[in-house]
Amino acid sequence: MTHSQQKTIGHFIGGKKVTGKGDRMGEVYNPATGKVQAMVAYATQDEVKLAIDAAAQAFPAWSSTPPLRRARIMFKFKELLDQHMDELARAITLEHGKTISDARGEVTRGIEVVEFACGIPHLLKGEFSEQVGGGIDTHSQRQPLGVVAGITPFNFPVMVPLWMIPMALATGNTFVLKPSERDPGASLILADLLAEAGLPAGVFNVVQGDKVAVDTLLEDDRVQAVSFVGSTPIAQYIYSTGTARGKRVQALGGAKNHLVIMPDADLDQVADALIGAGFGSAGERCMAISVAVAVGSIGHALITKLTEKTGTVRINQGLDEQADMGPLVTRQHYDKVKSYVDLGVQEGAKLVVDGRDFKLPGHEEGFFMGPCLFDHVTANMRIYKEEIFGPVLSVMHVNNFEEALKLVNDHEFGNGVSIFTRDGATAREFGRRVQVGMIGVNVPIPVPIAYHSFGGWKHSLFGDHHVYGEEGVRFYSRLKTTTTRWPAGIRVAAEFVMPTMK
Repeated sequence: MTHSQQKTIGHFIGGKKVTGKGDRMGEVYNPATGKVQAMVAYATQDEVKLAIDAAAQAFPAWSSTPPLRRARIMFKFKELLDQHMDELARAITLEHGKTISDARGEVTRGIEVVEFACGIPHLLKGEFSEQVGGGIDTHSQRQPLGVVAGITPFNFPVMVPLWMIPMALATGNTFVLKPSERDPGASLILADLLAEAGLPAGVFNVVQGDKVAVDTLLEDDRVQAVSFVGSTPIAQYIYSTGTARGKRVQALGGAKNHLVIMPDADLDQVADALIGAGFGSAGERCMAISVAVAVGSIGHALITKLTEKTGTVRINQGLDEQADMGPLVTRQHYDKVKSYVDLGVQEGAKLVVDGRDFKLPGHEEGFFMGPCLFDHVTANMRIYKEEIFGPVLSVMHVNNFEEALKLVNDHEFGNGVSIFTRDGATAREFGRRVQVGMIGVNVPIPVPIAYHSFGGWKHSLFGDHHVYGEEGVRFYSRLKTTTTRWPAGIRVAAEFVMPTMK
């Protein structure tokens, strides 16, 4: 099948699907087969501006829509997401490669944010103070920003957009989404469901593409805020470019998540947690555990357990309901992850389990890699310092709690971390002193629920706000405070000094 005969994934602008007028196209693969299954149109600068135009034109009416009516559209959207969960999950699996069960879990976590946004009438309530001075009252309110944009990654093509979209729309903003060009199909399903839920045309728009689309969103003065999730170098670029143009920016970057194992931990529980958190979704999660830190003499027994359990991981194409792990997203990404495993061997780490040569019968051209387990990794190795984003788990050994804490705190990333222990005092001290944004205690992947907020520290987050939850409400709205006096027939004389509340 030639490119001209393949399905083309385009844009959604002003309530309509747009094929795309540019001549630049990208390939969308089925990672399990290694074959191109669709082409995606890369938006031109003019097409991105058309999407911004549509959002800007829709903003006055949408921002004036009562929050209760906006919430009712979110309620309907949530209902439709429930009904179309399998369709969304299948779209994720076919383009990303993750298992269908994992894809359903992704959709579920996204729906939780929509559920939270349904409470927007309460979340937008301001404050009121009576009689702050003689006959003077003060009240505050939160109002939308205008046109806002989301730039989202390949590893969660539904969940991460749903971290942003419902919060932005419920607070009264209009939205332009630039999803990953590697798995863009789900973005158009979301657009269709929002329209079916009753969202007016132009309030939500999708532009496919690459750096041209990103830069146009960053440079257009009508875009008031940008939300981003991806690698740290791009997060830094988004943040510096956007803020230089006066925009609000929340840019979530890379991660190197540690799991600290204290000597009193249940080793079977720890090994199961590490296998799932390290190799689930083929390690293509910003919250994946990629470093196990064994404290004291527990390390040898941990390696034995991990080696045994790694051999039980079921690898298959993602539509297999029994699969634990599917392929990596593209050949290019597979080559990158494999190069890191090669590097780890060169750096002197011990490769206990080697998944580089894994081939799935019947899918030999697919982008499959088996789990890789390193032991004796040290802090000066690149495989420890850098985010690999694949099924590669490193084990490090330290003597005591303080060394483990220092190891975590010294890393440039501060996204997520976990500690496994039976001792409450140890867990409390770890949580109090660790310099990381999200912490799990006997929980390997501590992703906060929707009514809290998601975000890391250090080079894992650029900007002041985490995503979704009440932090999301604050990011997508701005505070206005009004001070009121009704003189009741009493003339107020001119005042030439700083007013005080008498």
